[in-house]
Amino acid sequence: MASLLLFNKPFGVLSQFTDAEGRETLARYIDRPGVYPAGRLDLDSEGLLLLTGDGQLQHQIAHPLHKLPKVYWVQVEGEPDKAALHALRHGVTLNDGRTRPAKVKVIAEPALWPRKPPVRRRKSVPTTWLELTITEGRNRQVRRMTAAVDHPTLRLVRARIGTWGLDQLQPGEYRVERLHLPKAPVKASPRKR
Repeated sequence: MASLLLFNKPFGVLSQFTDAEGRETLARYIDRPGVYPAGRLDLDSEGLLLLTGDGQLQHQIAHPLHKLPKVYWVQVEGEPDKAALHALRHGVTLNDGRTRPAKVKVIAEPALWPRKPPVRRRKSVPTTWLELTITEGRNRQVRRMTAAVDHPTLRLVRARIGTWGLDQLQPGEYRVERLHLPKAPVKASPRKR
């Protein structure tokens, strides 16, 4: 049986347990030996981070081969028009290639905790919340996608990975789930003749 730790990563926390520069890390919130992040979430992003000590489970979550959907709530600058949403839905070209198509829709502002520090608001520029679902995990991908359609990300919260969600977890809180994983297939050794 594998353990999976679901953590609501606060803004400004690194997705690792140590940092040579003295920045805030997971060690402040998680005192469980032998668990490691299955994937990452940027320093300036918030929300769901999954951790486990089970290599098979970590591979199923983080490896691009499995294409687990990741759902983000994204506050962007401005009001994306149909063309911008169409571009996100069909893939945008970034400096490391074209993204896979994303699912995207405009949503009402989600009921979230206050961010510390708060997002800087400009009275003359409206903001819009999007729910964006992707199946790949390039470095800062969601931020780069929204910037590519001229709507920079102001706040980014990962709400779901596959079937796992934040639910009622507050920033800095976690819960542990126990999972039954099928045994990995055993490779047969070649026969000698």
